[in-house]
Amino acid sequence: MLYLLSFLLDRLLAPAPVPARVSWLHGVTYAHRGLHGAGLPENSPSAFAAAIAAGYGIECDIQRSSDGMAMVFHDWDLDRLTSEKGPLIERSAAQLCQISIAGSEDTIPTLRQLLDQIGGRVPLLIEIKARPSTRIPAICLAVRRMLEGYRGEVAVMSFDPRVPRWFARFSPHVVRGLVMMEEGNRTVLARTRRHMMLWRAKPDFLAYDVTDLPSRFAAAQRRRGFPLLTWTVRSPELLERAARHADGPIAEAGGIQARLAVEEAETA
Repeated sequence: MLYLLSFLLDRLLAPAPVPARVSWLHGVTYAHRGLHGAGLPENSPSAFAAAIAAGYGIECDIQRSSDGMAMVFHDWDLDRLTSEKGPLIERSAAQLCQISIAGSEDTIPTLRQLLDQIGGRVPLLIEIKARPSTRIPAICLAVRRMLEGYRGEVAVMSFDPRVPRWFARFSPHVVRGLVMMEEGNRTVLARTRRHMMLWRAKPDFLAYDVTDLPSRFAAAQRRRGFPLLTWTVRSPELLERAARHADGPIAEAGGIQARLAVEEAETA
């Protein structure tokens, strides 16, 4: 009875997207933070260039600078990936664009620079980083401003349901996704919370933790017409799991190598 009620509420509160709106998400391998590796730092122009050259889609992360610019960077702090220290949000975009990433010649790019680099050649997933204290309207508006006029295939997504909900309300033409993970918790309460997140977010697609697949919740939404992407695919085994249960892997390392092997076999 509870499952049936949740299913009915899903249809009412989180309708499935029009298929033509999200069809481009299917069948794409997305390079997680670019095609990074030795000498190619994550979320760097070099890693993005490698992904474009290989014909892969790109997944990137967004933080907001002190002056309200959308910057391509994963961590809240600069410490792990640069020689600088402290919160990224305390630096201006001009300052951040001068900081080298992981000792390379690459510097932290703005989202606009990444969009210009891609130029519509491959699909792009933009994960907007957020935590309870994040000013959601400010970071979402920063991203939307940089997307104005861009004609390539692009979607925004976040773990925080406030992000896709903001785009649903204020920029509904932008494809939006909800990033989810179950962490093995499949109690009735946990399942109910997942449905409530879906209802609040009103997404066009889901990006699910590959270690949680197969998932009854994810499979039900996929059957309703929500594209299901999955992260982070780091091995041949996880790539096979993604192929069985999802519509596209967000991959790196061993997952990318396994994908290359599959492509070579298909063209042999």
